[in-house]
Amino acid sequence: MTHTHRARGVPTSRTAVTVLLGFLAVSFLATLTGLIALWPDREAVDRLKEDAQFTAPNVTFVDATVTRVEPACVMGNVDDSIFDANQDTPTDCGHIEARLESGPEKGELLTVDVAPHILNTGVDVSAGVQLMRIPPHDDQGPIYSFDRMKRTAPLLTLAILTVIVIAAVARLRGILGLLSLVLCGLVLFKFMLPALLSGYSGIAVALIGSAAIMFVVLYLTHGPSVRTSAALAGTLLGIAITAVIGQIFVTRSSLTGVADDASAQLTAFAGDVSFQGLLMCSLIVAGLGVLNDVTITQASAVWELRAAGPTLSRRELFTSGMRIGRDHIASTIYTLMFAYAGAALAVLLLVSLYQRPFIDLVSTESIAQEIVRTLAAVIGLVLAVPLTTGIAALTVGAPVPGQSGQPASLERYRVPDDSGESSGL
Repeated sequence: MTHTHRARGVPTSRTAVTVLLGFLAVSFLATLTGLIALWPDREAVDRLKEDAQFTAPNVTFVDATVTRVEPACVMGNVDDSIFDANQDTPTDCGHIEARLESGPEKGELLTVDVAPHILNTGVDVSAGVQLMRIPPHDDQGPIYSFDRMKRTAPLLTLAILTVIVIAAVARLRGILGLLSLVLCGLVLFKFMLPALLSGYSGIAVALIGSAAIMFVVLYLTHGPSVRTSAALAGTLLGIAITAVIGQIFVTRSSLTGVADDASAQLTAFAGDVSFQGLLMCSLIVAGLGVLNDVTITQASAVWELRAAGPTLSRRELFTSGMRIGRDHIASTIYTLMFAYAGAALAVLLLVSLYQRPFIDLVSTESIAQEIVRTLAAVIGLVLAVPLTTGIAALTVGAPVPGQSGQPASLERYRVPDDSGESSGL
C-alpha cells in the first residue's frame, strides 16, 4: 500500500518520491564524478591560449574619442573634387578623426579609415573607439587602424535596465533566476569550454555540464521540493534523449561541425578539439532553457490540478496535464524554430541568393547543421513533456475518496477531449 505525505499542501506518494529522489541522487553522483573526471587540464588550456595570440607581438590596443566624422564614400554620388587625381577612390570620406586617450601618443589627433557598414550605423562625435597600434618600425612612426566601437556604456545600461525590470516584476524569484544565470556562466566558462579545449568528448562534457547547470538552476530558482524534483528528472531525461538523437543524426549526416569562419579559425589554434563533438555540445546546450521551461511548467500544472481536483485519478491528472502540455509543445516548437532562424538569418539570406535547388541548399553544412540542431532539440523537448507529466502524476498523492467524477470546482474547465467527449482539463 502506498503511503502519502504532504508537500506544500499537496499530498505526495512516499514510494514514488523515494524512487524519484533515488534517481536524482544517482544522477547527482554521476554528475559529480563526471565533473571530477573531465575537469579541464589548465596547463594544456594555458598553452593553447599562448599559441592563439590575437595579434602579432607588441601590437597593442588604445582608446580614442571621435572628434570628426567623414561619412562613408558613395561612388557616383560624391563631388569629383574629393577624388585623388591618381586614384579611383575618394580621399575625403570614409574615415574618422580621433583623439588618443591612452598609449604612448596620448592626446594626439589622428585620422583612420573606417568600413562603410560601421559608419552607416551612425558614428557620432565624442563616441568612444578602440584603435590597433602597430609599433614603430624602420624609422617609421606607429601605425593606427580602426578596431571596434566601444560599446561598454550601452551594454551596461541595458544590463542594469534588465535587472531592474526583472527585480520589479518577478521580485525574489527573478533575482534568483539572475543568480542562476551567473552560476550557469561559471559552469560554462570554468568547466565546459576549458574541458572542450582539453580534448574531452563533446557529448560527455555537454551531458555533465548541462546536468550540473540544471541541478543548480532548478533548485535555486524554484526551491527544493518534490515538484521541482519531478521537473528536474524530466529535464535530465529530455537532455539524454536530445543527446542520443543528436549523436545519431550528426553522425549519419556526416556533419563536421566546421560551418563558419569562427570554427575554421579555431581549427588552427585548437587542433585537438573534436568539432563534431563541439557541435553535439552546442546542440544540447542550446535547448536547455526551453526544455527547463517546459518541464517546470508541466510539473507545476500537475501540482495545481491535484490541488484543485483532489478526487482526480492519476490517469486523469496525466490526461489533463498533457492537454496543457500539447499547447505548450505547439508554441515552443515555433519558438525554437524562430530562435534558430534568427541566429542564422545572415546565412539564410546568403543561400537564398544562390541559384541552386532547395534540397541542395538544405544539405549544405551550415544549413544541415542548424536543421539537425533544431529537430533533435524539438524531439527531446516533445518527449520530455509526457515524461515529466507522468513523473509528476505518479509523485502526487492518490485521489481522495469521495464523490466519483470531476469535482464541482473543475466543471467550468470541462473541454472536449480528442475523442469529442467532454472531460476535465
